Amino acid sequence: MQEFFVKNFPKQTLFNEPMKNHTSFKIGGPADILFLPEKNSDVEIAVNFCKDNNIRFFVMGNGTNLLVSDDGFRGVIIKISKNMAFAKVNGNEIEASSGILLSRLSKIALENNLSNLEFASGIPGTLGGAICMNAGAYGGEIKDVFVSAEIFHDGQIKTFTDLNFSYRKSLIDENYIVLSAKIKLTNKNHDEILKKMTEYADKRRSTQPLEFPNAGSIFKRVQNNSAGKLIMDANLAGYTIGGACVSKKHCGFIINLGNAKAQDVLDLIDYVKKVVQDKFDVSLETEIKLLN
Repeated sequence: MQEFFVKNFPKQTLFNEPMKNHTSFKIGGPADILFLPEKNSDVEIAVNFCKDNNIRFFVMGNGTNLLVSDDGFRGVIIKISKNMAFAKVNGNEIEASSGILLSRLSKIALENNLSNLEFASGIPGTLGGAICMNAGAYGGEIKDVFVSAEIFHDGQIKTFTDLNFSYRKSLIDENYIVLSAKIKLTNKNHDEILKKMTEYADKRRSTQPLEFPNAGSIFKRVQNNSAGKLIMDANLAGYTIGGACVSKKHCGFIINLGNAKAQDVLDLIDYVKKVVQDKFDVSLETEIKLLN
């Protein structure tokens, strides 16, 4: 396995790489191999090699919605991020590779006086990750601007125009790898777009614990209520297990106080779910991805 990546991708491959360096939670043990593709064919070659040799692999974006085990990952992690981050504007459409950050894509939209992506300006993930989970905020979702995506599936790169988007979900699973996507926006005054982006940024800073490592909202929204409100009403604000803590600023977030282990976060998630279930008869569902 190592020989293949050393031979074919020596400058794009990291060995025994701590995953805490690649997740916004700053948590996670070492991956045997972390591969950073630069183009679609790199992904295709690496995935086919892993499949042909029965090597476990996992595809990630910027690691902003991911909790990796303290034991790390035995196999290959393919990180589609800044090495695959081009974007091209054509009228009111933008075609971009899946590794581009939503913050950068939103800035490109602003520079071209294109609206309806303002909601994504503060989301720290990549376009590919956003499509996989239909990321959204402040009433907007990726599905609202989605046109099509180039996806590696069944050994081929195919174009998809319908991904069955729903709340924090699409048809994308481990058998589908988003390589690029096209979005369609609306022409609007530059200052109006900037004003809305600034408002959203101010709101995020005042309501979210951005000063601590975290993975965004841990739990999905529940009917007629927010998970954060339920957790707060259960008097769990500030509740801590090990280095993991329910944020006092936003109870839907779990923060890393500096030395949290993945097990601390998992134990805290289980405890929060149990308390909310006991107090309100509501079953919370996690929004973050758990690796290992």
